[in-house]
Amino acid sequence: MEYKDYYALLGITKKATQDEIKQAYRRLARKYHPDVSKEKNAEEKFKDIQEAYEVLKDAEKRTAYDQLGSHWKSGQEFRPPPGWDGQTRFYSAYDAGQEGEFGGFSDFFTNLFGHARAHTNRGGEFSGFGRQAQQGADQHASMVISLEEAFRGTTRTLQLQAPGSGRKPEIRTLKVTVPAGALPGQQLRLAHQGAPGLGGGQAGDLYLDIEIEPHRWFKLEGRDIYLTLPVTPWEAALGAEIKVPTLAGKVGLKLAPGSQSGQKLRLKGRGMPGKPQPGDQYAVVQIETPPAATAEQKELYEKMSQLMPFDPRSVW
Repeated sequence: MEYKDYYALLGITKKATQDEIKQAYRRLARKYHPDVSKEKNAEEKFKDIQEAYEVLKDAEKRTAYDQLGSHWKSGQEFRPPPGWDGQTRFYSAYDAGQEGEFGGFSDFFTNLFGHARAHTNRGGEFSGFGRQAQQGADQHASMVISLEEAFRGTTRTLQLQAPGSGRKPEIRTLKVTVPAGALPGQQLRLAHQGAPGLGGGQAGDLYLDIEIEPHRWFKLEGRDIYLTLPVTPWEAALGAEIKVPTLAGKVGLKLAPGSQSGQKLRLKGRGMPGKPQPGDQYAVVQIETPPAATAEQKELYEKMSQLMPFDPRSVW
C-alpha cells in the first residue's frame, strides 16, 4: 500500500501548529479547487489536500497517524503495525451513501482508519463526522526510589509530558503512592493515565515499573535483606553484643564465641514488609584484622601466634 505523507501534501513540517495547518490547507484548497483551478490533476490533488487536512486538523487522528508513520521508511511498501486493524472508525452524520463533491477517501486512509465517507461543503472542509470510541494505548515508565522509600512506602509527584494541540507539550502532574514493601519490578497501575483515547474513548492505563537504587549497606534479595557485619578478631573469638542497623533502626544482635567469617545471623521479620509474612534480615559475619602499625602491636601478634598456634590451611 502506498504511504501518504499528509504533511508533505500540505507543504508543512511535523511540528506545524493547528493555525499553520489551517492556513496551508486554505491556500492549497483555493489553488486546486476543481471549480476554479486550471492545474493538471487538480481534482486529485484537491482530494489529497482534503484528506490530509481531515487527519491533521484533529489532534486524535493526527496522533494516531504520527504513530503509524513511525513504521514506514521511504522506498518501502507501507504496512500497518500488527494488531492495528483500523483503530479509529468514522461514519458520516449525513446519508451514509454520500461521498462528498469529489469522492471518498483513499485506500490508504480506509485501511488505516476504517471505512469512511465524507460530506463536504463548497469550501472543501469536512463536516458531520462521528467516531467510534477506542480506548487509548497503555503506557509504561520506570520510577526509581530508595530502599528506605520502598521499605516504608512513599508518595511521589510525577510530571508527565504529552503532545499538545500546538508546538508546546502539555504537562500533567500526578501524585503516586508507593506501598510499603514495594519490590524491584513491581508495577503500579494508574488507571486512565496512559495514551488518550480516540473518538471520545477512555485513555489507556499508565504502568510504573519500580526500580530500587543500590544501597551502601544493604542488599535486597526477594524480601530478605543482607548486611555485611564487620567484627574484630576478639569479638569473633570471645563473642559480643553488637548494635546492627536495619531499615527500621538499630537492634541488638548476639555474636556467639567462635564465630567465623561468612556465618549468617538471622534477624527474623526485619526484611521487607509483605504478606503472608515479611522477609528477614541476615547479618553476614566478616572478620576484620586490625593493622600492626607499631612495634608493640607487632609484638602482640607474634605473642598470639605462639600462644595460639593455628593453621587455617591444614585442610589442604
